[in-house]
Amino acid sequence: QKLLMAKVPRATYLVINTTENKFFLRSGNQTLRSGFCSTGSITVLKKSEQEKWIFQTPRGIRTVRGKTTNPVWKKPDWAFVEEGLPIPSANHSSRYDYATLGDYALNLGDGYLIHGTLYQRLLGMPVTHGCVRLGDDDLEFVYKNLQPGAKVFIY
Repeated sequence: QKLLMAKVPRATYLVINTTENKFFLRSGNQTLRSGFCSTGSITVLKKSEQEKWIFQTPRGIRTVRGKTTNPVWKKPDWAFVEEGLPIPSANHSSRYDYATLGDYALNLGDGYLIHGTLYQRLLGMPVTHGCVRLGDDDLEFVYKNLQPGAKVFIY
């Protein structure tokens, strides 16, 4: 017990349970906030036999690399393939989405974010392309209490 407690981060950190789609914002062994989130759907999207995407939230230990208010999503190629649309050039205006991510985003690296959602009713379900979605109030609380450099444990 003592050895385990010595390994618990002293600073605020986030735990994401991808099986139950729940999050726990913690400081030491104290839970500051918990609730439902949405994580990767683990579905496969195929453009061709050579090009496909698996929508899974990466497990392991991540670090908050940065935080953004009013984030803009630059849609990757798979977003157009998924909608059956032609893929535009790299900086075409149709790639920029100003509403989908909510009011805040925390960057976990490799294109993965913790962000808001237009689909609050789906929280608690595995429906994302790999990012972690939180409800508006939970996202604001996590954003304000989790600093760059904080650990995010995803299992």
